[in-house]
Amino acid sequence: MAQRLALPASLDVVIVGAGFGGMYQLHRLRGLGLSARIIEAGTGVGGTWYWNRYPGARCDVESMQYSFGFDEALQQQWRWTERFAPQAEILAYANHVADRFDLRRDIAFETRVTSAVWDAGRAVWTVRTDRGDVIEARFCIMATGCLSAARMPDIPGRDAFQGATYHTGHWPHRKVDFSGQRVAVIGTGSSAIQSIPVIAAEAAEVIVFQRTPNFSVPAHNRPIDTEYERHWKDDYAKKRGEARRMRTGILYELNDQSALVQAEAERRATYERRWQTGSTQFMAAFNDLILHPAANETAAEFVRDKIRGIVKDPKTAEALAPKDHPIGTKRICVDTGYYETFNRDNVRLVNLKETPLDHITAAGVVAGGVEYPVDAIVFATGFDAMTGTLTRIDIRGEGGQSLAEAWQDGPVSYLGLMVAGFPNLFTITGPGSPSVLSNMIVSIEQHVDWITDCLGWLRQQGHASIAAEATAQHDWVVHGMEVANRTLYPQAASWYMGANIPGKPRVFMPYIGGVGVYRDRCAEIAAAGYTGFVTGGPAQGAAAAE
Repeated sequence: MAQRLALPASLDVVIVGAGFGGMYQLHRLRGLGLSARIIEAGTGVGGTWYWNRYPGARCDVESMQYSFGFDEALQQQWRWTERFAPQAEILAYANHVADRFDLRRDIAFETRVTSAVWDAGRAVWTVRTDRGDVIEARFCIMATGCLSAARMPDIPGRDAFQGATYHTGHWPHRKVDFSGQRVAVIGTGSSAIQSIPVIAAEAAEVIVFQRTPNFSVPAHNRPIDTEYERHWKDDYAKKRGEARRMRTGILYELNDQSALVQAEAERRATYERRWQTGSTQFMAAFNDLILHPAANETAAEFVRDKIRGIVKDPKTAEALAPKDHPIGTKRICVDTGYYETFNRDNVRLVNLKETPLDHITAAGVVAGGVEYPVDAIVFATGFDAMTGTLTRIDIRGEGGQSLAEAWQDGPVSYLGLMVAGFPNLFTITGPGSPSVLSNMIVSIEQHVDWITDCLGWLRQQGHASIAAEATAQHDWVVHGMEVANRTLYPQAASWYMGANIPGKPRVFMPYIGGVGVYRDRCAEIAAAGYTGFVTGGPAQGAAAAE
């Protein structure tokens, strides 16, 4: 184990998190000549892909697009092996990036930030860690990720269970052998849909406890051949540029027709082509699937029919076919053999809508008064998305107000980049930005580039601080909700809305206006001298030096 990096008492910038956002931000800040360190709770880089090591974990964005575009040599030389990269390969890529740009020398691993307090008189943040570090920094950049605060469900008796327990978001850094075991999987979100087929191929028995079914489409994953790789690499710059203009930041075939224009047979043929192609591009089959209920229902019923055709037991098939939310309004999943897994003799589904989960005992899970004895429990119960990693840190801005207090009625932010009352604190892919509705690396690169340009502008102008104006923040939040309410997204009790966390305010957190539209707005604001932001004071310290 390498010796832990000693943190200096004073820095220009503290970055929290060594995922893709934190690593790229560190790289860019070095280019500005600023002193910066990353503080990372884990033992290595990778963020989401460091923590999420559950069986079957892989990205739902194609590998050739789920990668950095800022360095031509990097994107030409790195070789992906699969259309949808597995977790281990993405983690290897993250480590390659860290090594290639010599980032580790400025990362303090196995260190967790516990608090960050703004000193208005001196225009600095005082950052404290669980290792006893106290660092003063002019700027704090939160690269904590949107899906990093794992949620353990509050099920009575959970701690009484005598067998092994796992959460998909904090999987052991070793192979977990389920051979011969009876395994309960609680939850049927993305991580469950990816892991259940893999666990079922190994375990003696898998019992899936489902509260709410989710829509999933096949990945049709495959090895990447030389021709496909060259298709991307020969024209990467153009393709990256086109992706940055797409609503999701992902380049795929669009259809500018309504689903209601085509005759039923033709419409089903369109869906079938998308189904056979695989991936989330299924939702781009028509241009109004997230806008109009009737259009959405044609796609939803197509997928339900697919489930009914795959799953042999009619009752199980109906239980797996979602009917309580429009398709796509919860993040649509991408799977390899998920529905087929329920045809296995060693897999059964417990529908918690019919037999609610009562409690956990020392020997198993009780639902509807029936105890299911198991040797291990896998909690695939998701995350306190988008805000959890931030509110778990005691962040205090002007007047000592905590971020948790500022967000007690739901997260507010200007552009998803800054929060009013918290000067010099930036959030990479924070609530109010496209973030989880997009290719995260595209959104990360745009945010990091914007923040870096902003810090360079502050130095050039001689300003010590920048903060979001309350009015601009309010207007952006209202705009975000107006755009969201034009769609079907708010109809789902999703983690986009915070609905998976008891007591969390129901607010649609990401910005749904699209990556291209959002990018243009951010650029316009910067070009106009950062409208909606207020600056103050003469710059001091290392960051003021030209």
